[in-house]
Amino acid sequence: MNRTPINTMSLIHDHASEHSDDIIANPGAEQDALGPLLAYQSAWNLRDISGMNAAFHFPHVRIASGRIRVLEENTAFPDDFFDHFIEATGWHYSLWDYRHAIQSTNDKVHFAVQFTRYRIDDTVIGHYPSFWIVSLIDSKWGVQARSSFAP
Repeated sequence: MNRTPINTMSLIHDHASEHSDDIIANPGAEQDALGPLLAYQSAWNLRDISGMNAAFHFPHVRIASGRIRVLEENTAFPDDFFDHFIEATGWHYSLWDYRHAIQSTNDKVHFAVQFTRYRIDDTVIGHYPSFWIVSLIDSKWGVQARSSFAP
């Protein structure tokens, strides 16, 4: 049987219109702080490391898999990050399941979020609840820290 290989690069897009609309965020700081969450996930799905970095404040803290990592902008994600990640997980894209602002001030918002990772055939790899902290620093909202159950 001859199979035509799938050109996965042609299937890569930001999936922005596919995220759940389960969002709890009051007008003002909470709504504004949603921007970096969508920007990060869109860049993640496009495999755009500079876009991912643009959604963050650095240093950036990630707590996951029993480790605390402090990421600096120039070393947060190596150029071959997605090659290794896709090979190890079979990942193709991710979608937000929910984004709930649970605490906020005028310059910081805590979000309880959950995202799902999918393979190219749309089967689920896993659902990952997480806690994200988004801060307003130098007039820019950015993700300052994340704690996730994702590996």
